[in-house]
Amino acid sequence: MPANVPFPVRPDPGSGPARRPRVARAARWALRRGALLPAAAVGLLVLVLLPQTAQASGGSYVALGDSYTAGPLIPDLTGSPAGCLRSSNDYPADVAAAIGASSYTNVSCAGATTADMTQPQSVTLGTNPPQFGALGPGTTLVTVGIGGNDIGFYNIVKTCAEESLTNPFSSPCKSHYTAGGTDQLAQAIQALAPKIGSVLQEIHALAPSARVFLVGYPVILPNSGNGCWPLVPISFGDVPYLRGVELELNAMLLREAAANGATFVNTYADSIGHDACQPPGTKWMEGLIPTSPAAPFHPNQLGEEHMADQVITATGTATGAATGRTHAAGAGLLGQGWRWLSRAVMALTGQ
Repeated sequence: MPANVPFPVRPDPGSGPARRPRVARAARWALRRGALLPAAAVGLLVLVLLPQTAQASGGSYVALGDSYTAGPLIPDLTGSPAGCLRSSNDYPADVAAAIGASSYTNVSCAGATTADMTQPQSVTLGTNPPQFGALGPGTTLVTVGIGGNDIGFYNIVKTCAEESLTNPFSSPCKSHYTAGGTDQLAQAIQALAPKIGSVLQEIHALAPSARVFLVGYPVILPNSGNGCWPLVPISFGDVPYLRGVELELNAMLLREAAANGATFVNTYADSIGHDACQPPGTKWMEGLIPTSPAAPFHPNQLGEEHMADQVITATGTATGAATGRTHAAGAGLLGQGWRWLSRAVMALTGQ
């Protein structure tokens, strides 16, 4: 990694915690039911769907991206199609409020890749149109958070979590992805770079007056040490490896932003110490079995708020701190029964 990349250097591994058999059994339960990607239909059971477009007094803001932008399972579900799992409390909503956007359109969608910028994305209960369709000459601000699904985020987490259940004290996931002497994930990041560049160039072409912000990924696993298996079921030796993968992904996004007229928003540095191994109230990232309403291995509402803070700071146009934030954990049906809902929908959809 270049010396000027503003991300921490990977620390040496430390010692791992003691086993927690009950949590390991819970992890196996969740993995058997594919808990890594909760289904969209949960929102239709309890929430009213509204188009996620707002009017205020500032510029025209369009949010593009994947599930780290959309905030799946953070109350309340909003927008169409429901399968995109957009939250009314995701970071674009906070950004729109803080900058006083005159118009705000959020077309982010869980599972999106760079290809879904220009083509329809099929999701549960509908299809998300090409995200670039939201852009136009009048757009003045664009945020885009993309790339994780291009390198196989879901399969990476699923594979590494499953491998950890039989070999928690080694690095089975690293062995899996580096078999034969080639690091498949490093290759995937390298192959993704020109696609990110093309996304940014096309945004400039479609919205020539817009300031463009490429939003990076926040801390998922601890920035030091070997994690907290089985609470977060990633083998001790794989935590440093996967940490390095995320740092490499963010470093690539930084380079592509600089090369293509965009501003990179570093959400990693601010989130150190708020990873999935931290206790509720401290962590901004949920683990395999969330402790607040959010998708597994995704930011919770605190995480989305702090991602918003970094975007707001980067734009330099905030009319004030994002206001009207409400912490919905424990509020209403979804807040009180989110565990039941996510498990039930995952079982129904076979995910």
